[in-house]
Amino acid sequence: MILKHSSITSWILAVFLLFSAGPSESATRSSVELLAERMQQRTQDAVFEERIPGSAWVIVHDGEVVRTGLHGFVDSRRTRAIDQNTVFRIASVSKGFAGVLAGLLASEGRISLQDPIRRYAPSFRFKASPPVELTIEDVLGQRSGFVPNAYDNLIESGMPRQQIYTHFEELAPVCPPRTCYSYQNSVFSLIEDVVERSTSVPYPELLEQRIFEPLQMKQASVGFEAFQQSGNRAEPHLKTRAGWRQTRLRPSYYQVSSAAGINASIADMANWANAMLGHQPEVITPEAIQASLQPAIQTRNELRHRSWRGYLSDAHYALGWRIYELEGESLALHSGWVAGYRAEIALSHRHDLGLVILMNAESRKISELNRAFWKDAFKQLSPQSAAITAD
Repeated sequence: MILKHSSITSWILAVFLLFSAGPSESATRSSVELLAERMQQRTQDAVFEERIPGSAWVIVHDGEVVRTGLHGFVDSRRTRAIDQNTVFRIASVSKGFAGVLAGLLASEGRISLQDPIRRYAPSFRFKASPPVELTIEDVLGQRSGFVPNAYDNLIESGMPRQQIYTHFEELAPVCPPRTCYSYQNSVFSLIEDVVERSTSVPYPELLEQRIFEPLQMKQASVGFEAFQQSGNRAEPHLKTRAGWRQTRLRPSYYQVSSAAGINASIADMANWANAMLGHQPEVITPEAIQASLQPAIQTRNELRHRSWRGYLSDAHYALGWRIYELEGESLALHSGWVAGYRAEIALSHRHDLGLVILMNAESRKISELNRAFWKDAFKQLSPQSAAITAD
């Protein structure tokens, strides 16, 4: 179901208060330092217990980096330790950049989020009776109505995205658009056609111009070739019965750049998290943040997420972001998982606090670490959330 206007008021208000509140209303530095110490210990324990090849994480607060954690090595031969400039694949965490970029273009009048997708991608057709229109907001908000992950198998086979679109001519939605949550990668990447038609600039170039360069995300890039060319990249690892095994780099999902094609270091992601918390308004405007974080569709299945089950009271998908409600607290977050990498980002606008975790291994520990941090944070920073007990 679509989240009605009255239901999104609390989230929009929280974002508004971030930009109007003074420093005294954010969490104290000493409290966040304590959270960082606990995060450091938990991550060290997880890396040791799981023998995770490499990981990097960062906590940001009040526009600054509080702590960067670096663990392990870029490869199985331990030729180089992970550092703050080591580049990882961030997989589906890339979607948040697309949502914000669309928000920026909408605030500038270049597009409307209610524009029909066919205006920008006229070759994209699908079965529907009676005929219906998909909007930009439907695409970014994961409410197209197609079977979840439609044609991801073709993405994994390496098929170009424009060729994948032709297969949708034989596919009918399983529910009317805007009435159900349906996570997509191919459909989501239609935002690239929107960007290129409305600006005459290719999607990767506009990301570089509007986000990477002004935010000084110096190692950030888009695409397989850019990742291959990085002299300080984390190599992918898969779990086997004998432990973690380094595997070859795969181009899978790079052809859908907006959905899963960004590469970045933990230093880059610290800058991104701070910008999303409102500390670079000349680059990422309050209007773009608000547009991208406005819930678009309810995601009840998230309430059963193995790492958050029992703690979520509600969940929605916004524009490239998830919105979680936990005991009166809100988180904007997203995870990524592809070909030997995991990534997670989570932001609390109320507390001006953010956490990003990157791994060059497909370990579920990343979600456990994320959950434990926020349970601890909300217990410590919000007396009314004391019922959430940290691990």
